[in-house]
Formats: sequence, C-alpha cells, structure tokens
Amino acid sequence: MKIKYILPLLLFPFLAQAQKKKLTIQQAVTGLYSDLRIANLAQLQFCGSSDSYSYTRKEDSTQVVYIADPSTHEPETFITLSELNGLLKTQGLEASKRFPSLKWIDNSSFYFKQNKSFYLLSKKFKNYSIQKLTTVPKEAIITATNSKKRQHSFIKGHNLFVSTESGSQQITTDGTENIVYGQAVHRFEFGITNGSFWSPQSNFLAFYRMDQSMVNDYPVIDWSVTPAKSKNIKYPMAGGTSHQVKLGIYDIKNKATQYLEIEGPTDQYLTSVSWSPDEKHIYVGVLSRSQKELNFNQYDVATGKKVKTIFTDTHEKYVEPQHPLWFYNDKPGEFIWLSQRDGFMHMYLYKNDALEKQITKGSWVVNDILGFNNSRNEVIFTGTKDGAMEKNIYAVSVKNNEIRKLNTTGGWHAPKLSQSGNYLIDAYSNFNTPRNIEVLNVATPQSQKRLLTAKNTLSDYETAKVKLVRLKVENNTVLNGKLIYPSNFDTSKKYPAIVYLYNGPHVQLVKNTFPYTGNLWYDYMASKGYFIFVMDGRGSSNRGFEFESATHRRLGEVEMRDQLKGVEFLGSLPYIDSKRLGVHGWSYGGYMTTSLMTKYPTVFKCAVAGGPVMDWKLYEIMYTERYMDSPDSTDNKTGYDQTRIWNKASDLKNNLLIIHGAQDDVVVWQHSMKFIRDAVKNNKPVDYFVYPSHPHNVRGKDRIHLMQKITDYFDLHLK
Repeated sequence: MKIKYILPLLLFPFLAQAQKKKLTIQQAVTGLYSDLRIANLAQLQFCGSSDSYSYTRKEDSTQVVYIADPSTHEPETFITLSELNGLLKTQGLEASKRFPSLKWIDNSSFYFKQNKSFYLLSKKFKNYSIQKLTTVPKEAIITATNSKKRQHSFIKGHNLFVSTESGSQQITTDGTENIVYGQAVHRFEFGITNGSFWSPQSNFLAFYRMDQSMVNDYPVIDWSVTPAKSKNIKYPMAGGTSHQVKLGIYDIKNKATQYLEIEGPTDQYLTSVSWSPDEKHIYVGVLSRSQKELNFNQYDVATGKKVKTIFTDTHEKYVEPQHPLWFYNDKPGEFIWLSQRDGFMHMYLYKNDALEKQITKGSWVVNDILGFNNSRNEVIFTGTKDGAMEKNIYAVSVKNNEIRKLNTTGGWHAPKLSQSGNYLIDAYSNFNTPRNIEVLNVATPQSQKRLLTAKNTLSDYETAKVKLVRLKVENNTVLNGKLIYPSNFDTSKKYPAIVYLYNGPHVQLVKNTFPYTGNLWYDYMASKGYFIFVMDGRGSSNRGFEFESATHRRLGEVEMRDQLKGVEFLGSLPYIDSKRLGVHGWSYGGYMTTSLMTKYPTVFKCAVAGGPVMDWKLYEIMYTERYMDSPDSTDNKTGYDQTRIWNKASDLKNNLLIIHGAQDDVVVWQHSMKFIRDAVKNNKPVDYFVYPSHPHNVRGKDRIHLMQKITDYFDLHLK
C-alpha cells in the first residue's frame, strides 16, 4: 500500500551550535552515568508510615540525612554520616564512606544493613540509639524483606531460611541446583520478580519451589580460566520440557510448611501470588502452558486446599497476567485486578470476591497502581491517558470512576506515594526537562513544592535536532517515530541514515523523555553526519493488546512491514540517500535486523545485529509460546519455520556484523553460531565479533568498545 505519513509534529529546541563542544564516544556511551550525570536527590523517599520525606546530601565535609514535613517542606538534619559512624563504632563496626540504604519505619527510626547484619537506628529528641536486629550468614542471598517486623528470607546452600529477631529458622532441607526455593520462577515472565512473599502481618512466608531436574542442561562457557570451564544452566526451549513449580506456605510460629493443592498439569504457570489482608487465604493465578486460560484461585492457608475460582480470563491469542491482586483498603475479598480483558490494561473492582465494576476505561493503559487515598476514596496510578508517549499521574474515584490528572507538566513521571496516600514525590523528565522533582499534595496537586530543578548537563554540547514523525500503516494504525537530524544539516546535501529498532513486546523507544533523542549515541552519530530513525512498530508496548499482539504466531513479519514503511518515509525525503541506509538493533532488535537483511536484502547497505534470536524454537518457553504458540506440527510449526533465519544466510547480499556475548544465557550463543555456520556453508563473508565474559548485554567500560566498533562499521560502509 502507499505510505501515508503525518508531517513531523515536534521540533527539539536548539540553539546555534557553533561554539558547542562535541560529545566523545565515551560521553555518548557512559556520560549520563559520569561527567554528564543529571542531578538527583539520593535516597529520596517517604519515611515509612509517616508523610515526612527524607533524602541524603553532602554538606561541607560530611553527608547528611535530611527529613522534611510536607506541610512546611523545611528540611531538618536527622543525622550526619560522622554521627552514624560513631554509632557503628559502638557495635564494633568500621566507619562507612557513605550512608547505607535506609529503610524507614516512621519519621523517627530506620533500619539498614551493614556486614550482613541489620540495625535499627532511632532518634528521640536529639538522642540516638542503635540496636542489632538480625544477622544473615555471609554467603546468604536475601530473597525478601519484611519491613514491619524486620524479618528476612534468605537462601544458603540452596535451602530457604527466615531470619527473625529470635534467630534463624530453616524452612527446606532438599534444595539443590535442580530444586530451587524462594527465587523467581518461569524465567521472570508474568510480572514475576521474586520468589518469596511475606504475609501482611508477617506470620507466614509463601515461597516458590521449582523442580527443574527435567529441563535440559545448556552449557555456558567461562573463558576467563584455563582450561575453560562449562557451567550448565537450565534452559527450557519452546516446545520442550518445562520446569515444575509448587507454592509453599511456611508458618513462622509453628515452624511448619503447607503446600497448596493446586490442580492441573505440572508445567502450568503459577503467577500473581497475593495475600488476603487477614492472612486466611492466598490467591494464585494458575495459567495454562498455552497461556490462553488464566484461573485465579483462592486457597485456604491452613489446609492448602482450593476454596474457589474467583474468575477465569481466556483469549484465543494469550492471557498475560502482570500484577498481583491489590487489596486497596485492606478488606478481605475487596480488591482491584489489572487486566487487558477489554483490550487495554485497566482496573477492575471486586467485592466479596465477585466483580463489582470496571473502574478505568478507554483506549489507553494503566501502567502501575501507586496506592490509595482513603479520605478521598481514590486510587493513585500512572497511565497513558494523555498519550502513549507519556506516563502521567492520575487519581480515579472508586465511587464514581472520575479521573483527575495530578501532575501539571507532561512527560515521563516516576512517582512515589506516601503510605497514607496524601502526598506524592514526583520525579519526571521530558524532551526539554532533564529532571524535576516535586512533592505534591494529592488533594491539591497544584500546590507542589519543587525540590530539584536539574541543570541541563548537555547545554554546552552539540546535540541533535529531533522531529516526531507519525506514520499511518495498515488499518490506519498510527506509529510513533523520531527523526534525528545530522549536525549542520544542509537541505542541498544527501546524508546516510541508520534505523535503530527493537520493536518487540514490553519495549517502547519513542517517549517524551530527556534526552529526547533517547540515546546520546544518536547525538554522537548525528555529529558525524548521520540521520537516525527510531520507530515503535506494532508489537511494541503501551498501545494496547491489539497493537502488541498483531505479531502473534508470526514474530518479525508485521514488524518488518512497519519498519519498511519507515524506510519508505526516509526515501521520500530528498536529503536522505536511500543507497546508504544502515540498520541496528539488539536482542529482539538483533532478530529484526538480521531478518531485514535476509528477507529484504537490498534495502540496507549494512547492518549490526547484537545478541540476535535466530530461531524462536531455541528461545525460552514462557516468552516464545505466548507469542508464537507451540512449534509442534499440530500447532504453529509453519510459523516457526517462516520466522527462522539462521538458515537464511544464503539470502544475504550486503554487509552484516553480528555481535554476541560469549556468556549469553538469554539468547544463547548457539543462535548466532548456527547462522555463521550457514554463512560459511554458503560462502557468505559475514562479520562476527564476540565479547568474552559478557552475558546478553555488554556493560561497563567494554560498552565503549562495543559502540565504537558499531560506529566504525557504519563509517566503513555508509560514509
């Protein structure tokens, strides 16, 4: 179809750049974490159950913890680092060079960890006291912390323990590398970030038990030792055997464990673990392996037996739970569930474990629930109600569903809500705001207090002009993109262009954030005379279920068509040289890059693909079977065959550099190795580079080397 596009909407404000400094490659890669770092307030947080907030800052020769009441915002010194070090000395501990991470109980006490022990510091008037709470073994890994009673669950020697003020209790005894306790399962899918869950009153600990003995071993080689060593990981590939998970409940008082009696196949997924406020019940989302049916069940904590199924969500493509239940007012049976059942992520209110109503509606998504304001009966949340390129803060009435926008300046907001729900700490940026931090009164959000206005650390540097582009593709779907202009742009010249992409689920590249290019490497490449084009095609996040699931069963196909519409747009601009186009992406973006170079081999003159998926059958079960279904011959074998690219090296016509981390345990090394083998077989001179000692992403100082190598490759073939 003929490309349709809407003229660029937004121009990044910029001044004459003649006297401005150019970014170095080091600054482009690590500058925002070093010399170009945007100012922030360290450890800015609410003080536990109090509405007061605190932060740390260096004053003269020492660091200081400040605390402020939001009614006055007058900061007062709570404690200095030298005073804390004096208290540490009384415990036989060495002085600290900086404040440890503080966890506030209220506005007069906090606890912190030092040398594997936890200490409580309290202040009454001007007097301090410190006491040792609990200790975990040096080699232990802490899995969950309960702030209410300062209890911790931890793993030692593959087994799960809890540490309380009265001592440690061992929960399990049969833990091995194959029997894993208390850790995140299902490879961190379905919103799972941890594997241990304290009950509201701290009387119980729920925990995952994962048996992965039936999953195939996969070797990851450690090249740093001689001879090199092979470390086997458990990697369940699409269509293969998955691990088996149970959920246990440990009773702290009685020192007894009860496993939930969860019916169904052993390879189903247990998600969204949620405690009832009265601790009598626990809720678990039981998701079928096909991910097309979710049964949200209630279980009795005392017996482990199923009480009832609260609801069932089904979809012909997939159901993807991403959050636990949220008991907003601490009443048993009264909760909010976040679901995409109407096509967008919205809130649903349940009372007496039955659906009462849908609270939020519309062609936009709720990102996160922050908390509840009891006096106003409002849920505070972030969402995209004012556009998918922004994340703003809202309050919705549980009574009448009316929504208020709480922030006055649009952009990308990262708020924290006090436990009372009365105040917000709002840190945000947008295309011309590096970082502002404000404290808002939820009842009267217009009366905010500015705590920080960060300086633009790029003001003395040459940065790129950016235009927002909106393209219309199939079914009049509008895609958001950014066109980044080269320095000293001259309409009479023709320039090379690089398409940077990801275009996979749960990722959004085009956002109203600082810097507006999204990546200082783009600014660096612009200074070298390149156009950069970035676009979120169908399949990317924050646009609703239909938009993200348009790629179902054919990953890479719809996305390539969208990205080629972007290329067509670039070709319509007289100052872009269509014969000098490059493309670059990592992970899913690496898959897209290699797919474009093999399926549309004459479009791009060169490409760099990092950590690329080459065959979805070689990728993990949970992610792949959601978006591709099973590779079984009775399901979607055709889809897997059509999207496999390791056997397409013979179709390659132009220059391709593939980069992979030698210890990649996400997109395993075999993906690119199979492609290289096919390239050799077909006499295709693919360029290839490996980063020893790096997993899926190349980080640290080696990332400078990575981005210089990518830059040099484009310079070699596009200049």
